[in-house]
Amino acid sequence: MDTQEFYIRHASEIDARGPYNLEEMVSLAETGSVTVETLYYDATTERWAVIGDNPAVKAGIFPEKKKLAIKAGETFGSINKPKADNLAPVPVDDLLAAAEGPSDDTKHKRSGEITASRAAVIGMWAIVVMFGLSSAGGMLPAVGALMSLDPIKIATNPLALIGVIDLVFAGCIGLRMVNLYPAVRFRAALGLGFFGLILFIQGRYAPMLAAIAGSVSLYLCTIFITMVPVIISAGVGITALSYLALQLSSN
Repeated sequence: MDTQEFYIRHASEIDARGPYNLEEMVSLAETGSVTVETLYYDATTERWAVIGDNPAVKAGIFPEKKKLAIKAGETFGSINKPKADNLAPVPVDDLLAAAEGPSDDTKHKRSGEITASRAAVIGMWAIVVMFGLSSAGGMLPAVGALMSLDPIKIATNPLALIGVIDLVFAGCIGLRMVNLYPAVRFRAALGLGFFGLILFIQGRYAPMLAAIAGSVSLYLCTIFITMVPVIISAGVGITALSYLALQLSSN
């Protein structure tokens, strides 16, 4: 656990903070910035979990304080007595700098948190757009079948069914339900195989490559939290799925 990195957020927050190591988490707990009700991202289950629900994590972040015991006859020196005569005085400029605000190190960490949060938001909205484009590509060619509500006609248009599912995903992610990201990754894998296979059988290789690029980009937008990879994945995915939607709608 000493080398574990933590991404955290409160239940009322959308954007995550981190990564923090265990020592930093203990410090945040001591200042009250982290409590047993704080959520942390459990990489094992790929879900957000409450710190207090995991005894091992809770014990690591909130170690029990050892009680101070004074032995009989033990004496203490004056607290005003200097421990050593060679201690260097603290310059006034350093005290003023500490009082004015965060140090260069803390500024860098804070900047990293802000950048990661912004990248996560960009990735989230890119996922919404990509699902919208995928939904349009699957549903528009089968509007008549969907409007008829005929199960047989709808069943003969599997891309339309996936389009409906994508529309639901777009709405849920747009409502910031990021806990659905594992399901989004499964949908990306399904699109990679299902769309790719159908288009390959039909001999439509350019749309097939667009479907593959869009599915991979959709997956990457759920895992990247740095700005450049998120922007590249979003750009490639939106471009590829826009082309795929046009190709499917024109047939």
